[in-house]
Amino acid sequence: MMPMAAFTGPDGARAPWDRVLVTGGAGFLGSHLCTRLLDSGAEVDCLDDLSTGRAEKVAPLAGRPGFRFLEGDISEPARARALTGPYDLVLHLAGPQCTAAWHDRPVELLDAGSLGTRAALAVAKRDGARFLLASSPPARPGVPHREAPGPGSDPVGPHSTCAEAVRFAEALTAAHAAAHGLDAGIVRLFGGYGPGMRTGDGTPPAAFIEQALAGQPVTVAGDGGHRHPLCYVDDMTDGILRVAAGRSVRPVDIGGDEAPTALELARHVIGLTGSGSPLVFTGPPETPAAPERPVTGFAREIFGWLPGVTWQDGLERTVAAFRQAPEPVPTTERAGEWRM
Repeated sequence: MMPMAAFTGPDGARAPWDRVLVTGGAGFLGSHLCTRLLDSGAEVDCLDDLSTGRAEKVAPLAGRPGFRFLEGDISEPARARALTGPYDLVLHLAGPQCTAAWHDRPVELLDAGSLGTRAALAVAKRDGARFLLASSPPARPGVPHREAPGPGSDPVGPHSTCAEAVRFAEALTAAHAAAHGLDAGIVRLFGGYGPGMRTGDGTPPAAFIEQALAGQPVTVAGDGGHRHPLCYVDDMTDGILRVAAGRSVRPVDIGGDEAPTALELARHVIGLTGSGSPLVFTGPPETPAAPERPVTGFAREIFGWLPGVTWQDGLERTVAAFRQAPEPVPTTERAGEWRM
């Protein structure tokens, strides 16, 4: 059994890395990780092509010592060579993520899983850095994530793009660890939410918060019985950094234990916002499929990770943050002085 990771989360302990590369760092989770790493004393290079990330998310970090925002796509051949480092840790969040943001971009998703992951691995190998791939279970309702994608998955089926991109990125990471001795690991992330999360894609709880704060009807699919496993962003970033500080090659699930129904989420959001928004049920009632649940025993036993924020408290913090600074509308503007 390997020792528990040295990184102990938000208690003021210094990170065990001097310089970190975060690909996809201007996304929801990436921006939180950049902040946590800077707070713990590490220098951070944040790389993002802003196709799904937003410069506004990391704009508050621009003036902090040790932070650089680099606009670019890790999949481009010349990009990895321009990342001079040297890095102690490469957090690859620009890999394949099974979210609505990628739904209409199948080629880019496959490139992210293949070319992007290969380039990020090359940077880690060059510098002798720890490499951690942020992965996600493909969205296949009713199918446990351990079985998807599996040996019998259909490469041209309705969920093929995400399944194949995720499977290849994970296989490539494991192959580099085995063939080249690279210190590489994988985290599979489930249900992250919190301040700064994406809105506008119809996904609870973000959609409910956006609707309630705008005074619009809060729309719940079916009879609201579908469950949504949730993990507050502070807990998720802590789990990621604990795994990063270890030497595990085996994939580690990071996600919450709680899975409230859509109806419970909607009612709680309406109560927190004080909104007069009515609940509107869309579509016929249906027997909800079992949600994909993280298997977090490994994260608990080896890395000492436990989610500490209940979904009720997490929603309260998230609603408060959205009141203060609503999620910005996507913009084509770029902070030119930050470009690489």
